[in-house]
Amino acid sequence: MGMIDLNSDLGESYGAWTLGDDTAMLGLVTSANVASGFHAGDPATLLRTCREAAALGVRIGAQVGYRDLAGFGRRFIDIAPVDLTAEIIYQIGALDALARTVGSAVTYVKPHGALYNAIVHHREQARAVVAAVRAIDRSLPVLGLHGSVFLEEAEAAGLRTVTEAFADRAYTPAGILVPRTEGGAVLHDPEHVAARVLDLVTTGTVEAIDGSRITVPAETICVHGDSPAAVAMATAIRKLLDSERIHVKPFV
Repeated sequence: MGMIDLNSDLGESYGAWTLGDDTAMLGLVTSANVASGFHAGDPATLLRTCREAAALGVRIGAQVGYRDLAGFGRRFIDIAPVDLTAEIIYQIGALDALARTVGSAVTYVKPHGALYNAIVHHREQARAVVAAVRAIDRSLPVLGLHGSVFLEEAEAAGLRTVTEAFADRAYTPAGILVPRTEGGAVLHDPEHVAARVLDLVTTGTVEAIDGSRITVPAETICVHGDSPAAVAMATAIRKLLDSERIHVKPFV
């Protein structure tokens, strides 16, 4: 029997603005990347998300990003590494405090959006994120893209690294995510997405946007919670994995 973790970006609503169906997604995933207030998520939303995750036994991860509410954290910011480290510490600490009030805690860290993509290659910012995690808790695992300098720096610093793949995003032949500004970057068909996930779990490979097959090792697979078809995709994934007797469980 195979095994995989499913994660989703949650807690991204803000005030009167509702994004995604967190309650439904928490019934389908095993790890929740909860926004930490800088790219999305107000304190009441984050607390509610943590409470629901804790009640269902879903692991809570701090989804940290650039301080960019207007851009939803999807715009690169040329921030000084020392400032980025401080901002990541701030985000992890705030979310962990909220999680602890409901009997849980932050158990891993995942960068969000533009920061996630930047530290595939941007070594200074990758080191800044690693420094923040080490300052908080050296036992916290970090999620990142296979082959990224972020995971390379994290491993060199003694952190546990967790390779992540994306159910609903297209890959380039080089194994990085196709930018959202390009056609076909985001996938929407639940059955197609579920089949891709099964392919990833059973073969460790996936079809890139040009039709070639690439190796994508993964301990966890992300289904974005802000997609209109997020719940349908997560449901199809769980149904297919269950039918193939692949155990879905947290990596921590």
